[in-house]
Amino acid sequence: MKEKLKLGIPKGSLQSATISLFKRSGWKINVNGRSYFPEINDAGITCAICRAQEMSRYVESGSLDAGLTGRDWIAENNSDIRVVADLVYSKVSSRPARWVLAVAYDSPIRKLEDLKGKKIATELVEFTMRYFAERNIDVTVEFSWGATEAKVVSGLADAVVEVTETGSTIKAHGLKIIHELMQTNTQLIANHNSWANPDKREKIEQIALLLKGALLAEKLVGLKMNVPEECLEKVIKLLPSLKAPTVASLYGSNWFSVEAVVNTDVMRDLIPQLLKNGSEGIVEYPLNKVV
Repeated sequence: MKEKLKLGIPKGSLQSATISLFKRSGWKINVNGRSYFPEINDAGITCAICRAQEMSRYVESGSLDAGLTGRDWIAENNSDIRVVADLVYSKVSSRPARWVLAVAYDSPIRKLEDLKGKKIATELVEFTMRYFAERNIDVTVEFSWGATEAKVVSGLADAVVEVTETGSTIKAHGLKIIHELMQTNTQLIANHNSWANPDKREKIEQIALLLKGALLAEKLVGLKMNVPEECLEKVIKLLPSLKAPTVASLYGSNWFSVEAVVNTDVMRDLIPQLLKNGSEGIVEYPLNKVV
């Protein structure tokens, strides 16, 4: 009998986005009230919910075989784990978040060196200390339990190192970004011994494959249409598909059915062009996974 894979699901802001991603990938995770051990519709997996900040430590120790956490918290904990897959997703956008250094809008601080002898508030303490030590800049780094941006406004710190996706919250607090320390995204990580176990590795690789497939599908749509023979070449040239589109003749006519997978970003401009060039019966449909 195969040993079950112990999988960590991040608690907090990423929890709902992670559960949604797993659902699109084929796994339904059911969180019952305050339970830290949600159900999953896979007999080969047991789940545990823990803070993303602690995930890499639990995976490194073997308490969990695998889990999802940010690249930032792996760096903060300096964990010895295997990164299996990069997964760019969040509750806000589909781009990596950034850890940035911010100061008051009217602050004379313009660059890292200006912070010598100053105080920085952040949740990412160990990484921030290493970052400045590597550049021989002597600073005091204090842990912030929350509302980090307000520390500068209230005079409790000279600067903050905070995570942001759009920068809007930092600006709303009267701060300005003067430096980017790192970009971070969610990563699927594994314990080295678990990765060496053939059964567990197979399950981890299955999870990685389908999660990446679901994320890729978010950026793409399927497209079907009918095209008369005399317009076929013009329409084919308009289609920016992953590979050559599928073309099949319609029974008893000189029309063809054309099907392709294209990026969602181009659809707004593409559909009118397809119509102008003879396409009819255009159907756009969502995709669950692209592998």
